[in-house]
Amino acid sequence: MKNLVGTLALLIGLSSAFAAESGSRSKEEIAKELANPNTALTSLKLQIQYFSFDGDLPAADDQEMVKLFFQPTLPFPLKNGKTLWVRPGVPFVIDQPIYDTDSRRLGSRSGLGDITLDVQYGTTLENGFLWSVGFSSIFPTASKEGLGSDVWALGPGFQLGRVTEKSVFGVFANHQWDIAGDGKSSPESPYLRRETGVSLTAIQLFGIFVPGGGWSFGSMPIMTYNHESEEWMVPLHLTVGKTVIINGRPWKFSLDLNYYVVRPDAIAPEWMVGFNVAPVVENVFAKWFAD
Repeated sequence: MKNLVGTLALLIGLSSAFAAESGSRSKEEIAKELANPNTALTSLKLQIQYFSFDGDLPAADDQEMVKLFFQPTLPFPLKNGKTLWVRPGVPFVIDQPIYDTDSRRLGSRSGLGDITLDVQYGTTLENGFLWSVGFSSIFPTASKEGLGSDVWALGPGFQLGRVTEKSVFGVFANHQWDIAGDGKSSPESPYLRRETGVSLTAIQLFGIFVPGGGWSFGSMPIMTYNHESEEWMVPLHLTVGKTVIINGRPWKFSLDLNYYVVRPDAIAPEWMVGFNVAPVVENVFAKWFAD
């Protein structure tokens, strides 16, 4: 609870430190812009996710975990009209299940996980077509053994989609290989420790409808395939969001629900319920680069 309160306080403090860059746009316009993965708006997104588990291991269905995931979106407009997006991801997990192969029992650990980084270069064209290319990476920053993959991973990614008057839809895909490190577990299945590398494909389909009033709803499932263990993770996903303006600053609040219809047999998340909060701020770093 202290970690959650501290993270929320930090988020509010960061949002207060920067002026909002939404100008005079309405909440409807901002909601549509935030639904676009190629958004020009800077936001500080905090995801609070609750997971319940299932699997063949003893007591697998008794396991629960909370994950705090901080993922700011930092767009850097370039002189050629394109944009460079930088999206770091910082996870903190509470009671992540860990299987002890010696005692053959499930335990749990809490702490910082592996930090991720997505970098994409692209644009949204006047006809609504959006594209970007770049790379995704994993850094072995886990504070405790078992909370990360013990590897440096890197690989290419791309994004294609379309923005219409009331919707945004498309696909984001990437693949990552381990380039250094021990590789004792998979970033998508860290609950089992095993000597292996990382070869992971992630595909996110997104279809978001923006009917008006600051509301948005749709689905953005992230499907992953671990080429080392030959295991899929496939969720059914629903999301609903509301953009509001508080004291002149836009905030987006949203709820997520995942049910994993395909998952590893031994132990894996079965359900995920998430609450997200994302204030819109000014990217002061972009100004520094511009200057």
